[in-house]
Amino acid sequence: MSDTDELRLPVVEEQVSVERRRVETDHVRVRTVVDTREELVSETVEVGSLDIERRPVDRAVATPPPPREEGDATIISVVEERLVVTRQLFVIEEVVVRRVIARETVSMPVTLRTMRAVVERDPVHQQEDH
Repeated sequence: MSDTDELRLPVVEEQVSVERRRVETDHVRVRTVVDTREELVSETVEVGSLDIERRPVDRAVATPPPPREEGDATIISVVEERLVVTRQLFVIEEVVVRRVIARETVSMPVTLRTMRAVVERDPVHQQEDH
């Protein structure tokens, strides 16, 4: 080669191109299942009732007495007019209303529900993995 001859060398450069794409590798199915179970629930409840007592009374009063409370009882006076030389009010009876509370334990069945998730793999994709 002479001085005037040129030697040309090609310069080569490599470049990398990276791309991302989605590839399905597995399938699962999630479903919910509700299980039920019976349980016996016991609880103490109060049952109220009224106990009525009638007390005979024969007492003169000027005006009808209002209902009154004595402990756990409400007392209602029943009056009548009597014709005497003068007119007077007499309490002829008292009605005593007393609240009676009874406690008893009651049991009753209830249904309780629990939700759980079931995950199932797609059998086609499982075979491909192996």
